[in-house]
Amino acid sequence: MAMAMAEASRITLHSTLLPFFTPKTHVGHRHLSLSSSRKHQVQCSVSAGAAAQTNPVAWGCEIDSLENSSALQRWLSESGLPPQKMGIERVEVGERGLVALKNIRKGEKLLFVPPSLVITPDSEWSCPEAGEVLKRNSVPDWPLLATYLISEASLMESSRWSNYISALPRQPYSLLYWTQAELDRYLEASQIRERAIERINNVIGTYNDLRLRIFSKYPDLFPDEVFNIESFKWSFGILFSRLVRLPSMGGNVALVPWADMLNHSCDVETFLDYDKTSKGIVFTTDRPYQPGEQVFISYGKKSNGELLLSYGFVPKEGANPSDSVELSLSLKKSDASYKEKLELLKNYGLSASQCFPIQITGWPLELMAYAYLAVSPSSMRGDFEEMAAAASNNTTSKKDLRYPEIEEQALQFILDSCESSISKYNKFLQASGSLDLDVTSPKQLNRRLFLKQLAVDLCTSERRILFRAQYILRRKLRDMRAGELRALKIFNGFRNLFQ
Repeated sequence: MAMAMAEASRITLHSTLLPFFTPKTHVGHRHLSLSSSRKHQVQCSVSAGAAAQTNPVAWGCEIDSLENSSALQRWLSESGLPPQKMGIERVEVGERGLVALKNIRKGEKLLFVPPSLVITPDSEWSCPEAGEVLKRNSVPDWPLLATYLISEASLMESSRWSNYISALPRQPYSLLYWTQAELDRYLEASQIRERAIERINNVIGTYNDLRLRIFSKYPDLFPDEVFNIESFKWSFGILFSRLVRLPSMGGNVALVPWADMLNHSCDVETFLDYDKTSKGIVFTTDRPYQPGEQVFISYGKKSNGELLLSYGFVPKEGANPSDSVELSLSLKKSDASYKEKLELLKNYGLSASQCFPIQITGWPLELMAYAYLAVSPSSMRGDFEEMAAAASNNTTSKKDLRYPEIEEQALQFILDSCESSISKYNKFLQASGSLDLDVTSPKQLNRRLFLKQLAVDLCTSERRILFRAQYILRRKLRDMRAGELRALKIFNGFRNLFQ
């Protein structure tokens, strides 16, 4: 099943406690998640470790339902969607997807979803009073749309969007629904674990802020049995996996029915946008499709961890050219200049422990600058600020610095961190075959097997990148030390001549 994604920039939800979210770009799969029924308020811990076994929300459908998808297609056609060259079918990649019904040429524009069939922050509410309250309180786009989805979903057939909401997954696949224990167990080696916990807590914090400032003051408009943490996990799960940013509409975010049935392929680069000529949401194919072939679109250049974070799936190892792994580097507290270095890092928005992305092709200049700072002796105090600035992406100063006198130590520092990370992946992957999966519920067993497989796939792909970095670092260090040894031998040879 497919999902449109929102753009890759970090968006601040400008409200008292409204946090950062990392929306994505274009489309993807969906996997299993956990929500609660709107009929009964479920006790939910305000932490990443909320109970996993909750009842699904009262709206939406099973992940592979074609009946609801067909009803959506009929409604969209009756509401102004032009005839399509694609239809919804069960597919190998993503449960449901859009499949070519006719020959599709490379460079052809498809979809043409009119703005009237797109959900935006300006969409009309079936309950106008609720929308007015949120806008009066200056609730930003993300929580506004999350609340809008719940409000419309709770009205069932009374909402104009009932056919669309009925075709949305009742349990969207997302790390939002992993418990703390599952994150700790399955993602212990990956930095995505921290990102997932942050995202879960951000969603919970956003909900608590809305409840405190708005919902509790208007209980008739926002009853607890509907607007609760489980329904917000559902709505934010939908937004993270389906929201798109449309460059030609000033970067506005939107949910685009029908378009969000498209699945992602790492080999495709085309994306959704508003076409001013046709006045519809379109994408332009970058390859031809034959009848029966699944049509794909791209998320943007995302790592496997980011894809798992929002969409609940991991591409095959080596299939994603944009894959990366975050390597954590840390200052040593035993460093005589620790406090001074830390203060400088803080001035540039960095911390004593910082993550940097590593790709199969290499690592960013900022990582090397951070390593220089970490290993630099007190005698290089005059260079500390230049190093800290270069380690940050918030500066225009030169980042490609070189300090030959400490380059070997810096590379060894990175290698030590890389090998420490690899050992964590090795430990998890070696133990993954013996993880306890003895549960009484077959459904829960299947779920845990599924989560475990996702974790194994992610850790395998991330470890592969670290192995490559380890090889490059070892080779560089070997060459440097071999060169030093040759130079020493030559020096000693000259010295012996004059003895």
